[in-house]
Amino acid sequence: MLVGILKEIKVKENRVSMTPAGVATMIDHGHQILVEKNAGNGSGFSDEQYVSAGAVITETPAEIYEKCEMVMHVKEPQPSEYGMLRKGQTLFTYLHLAADERQTKALLDSGATCIAYETIQKKDKSLPLLTPMSEVAGRMAVQRGAVALEATNGGLGRLLGGVPGTDPSRVLVIGGGVVGTQAAKMACGLGAQVYMMDLNLERIRYLSDIMPGNCFIKMSSRQAILDVLPEVDMVIGAVLIPGTKAPFVIRREDLSLMKEGSVLVDVSIDQGGCFETSKPTTHEDPTYVVDGVIHYCVANIPGAVPLTSTMALTNATLAYAVQLADKGWHKACVENEELKLGLNVHDGKLVYKAVSDAFNLPYTPVEEVL
Repeated sequence: MLVGILKEIKVKENRVSMTPAGVATMIDHGHQILVEKNAGNGSGFSDEQYVSAGAVITETPAEIYEKCEMVMHVKEPQPSEYGMLRKGQTLFTYLHLAADERQTKALLDSGATCIAYETIQKKDKSLPLLTPMSEVAGRMAVQRGAVALEATNGGLGRLLGGVPGTDPSRVLVIGGGVVGTQAAKMACGLGAQVYMMDLNLERIRYLSDIMPGNCFIKMSSRQAILDVLPEVDMVIGAVLIPGTKAPFVIRREDLSLMKEGSVLVDVSIDQGGCFETSKPTTHEDPTYVVDGVIHYCVANIPGAVPLTSTMALTNATLAYAVQLADKGWHKACVENEELKLGLNVHDGKLVYKAVSDAFNLPYTPVEEVL
């Protein structure tokens, strides 16, 4: 199969969907790889390294879209790319369609087969292609939130861990999945007093066993969140319902309970955001203020650390990319239930129920296209 690796064009997105080592593996399986010029520069991989691995460098994304049977991105295709996708082509990337009606309709119009990293799911309900980036985003959320708390950036001016004789910052993490766990670990490691909330009692028991003593685990509820908001300096939103728009756990009126200069970090922004006042921001302009509360809502947090993120992502995606290239999307999805759950759009049909529900669009059960 002819597979294309595209250069990311989202603002300040420096990751690339495959390392040169990944390209070498694909070529060992008998596939041809086209890599867009400078696609790997932001992650520290030169065109020469891709050529050494066996790839062919192309000058433009149009050439990749025109020639390749499967194209790979890290982030969702941008509007300038919608018209390049074509019927019969496979797109393999993060999509987050439930928060993006325009993209959803564009992919339906394209006739392409679109498989989303974030909805591939194992039998144990884990999300193998979302997990590595969630690990990065959870840790980065605390770093970015700590910077936003600095007075020079409009924040409270409080050091996350304090120093002897002073109080540490108090951090609320809403959601006890991969993002929330990594964020809580990072905040605890820096010496903050951390409150962590989740809805799953078994998960709460597990977290109570593994988290350090400065992390206090609570059952999440609207009232529990409201009770703690006046005390905290930072809130990290780490709410995920796979493939579905995130629910609002903090409303606009709730901001009046928070301290001026406190910080909200919405890691759920890819799925629409879990704070009512959230809107996507970029690494170039990452924060804004609503009612005295600083909001950090960057939709591609791991793009700030591409050396780590690209390698972690390829480690997770490569086995699935090999299956898709070896077998074609249809056979791969029939034989692998995990890939089947990743199928969102095929030939103008929406085959992922949560996205259909989000926009009230016609739904076709995935079994009908398989």
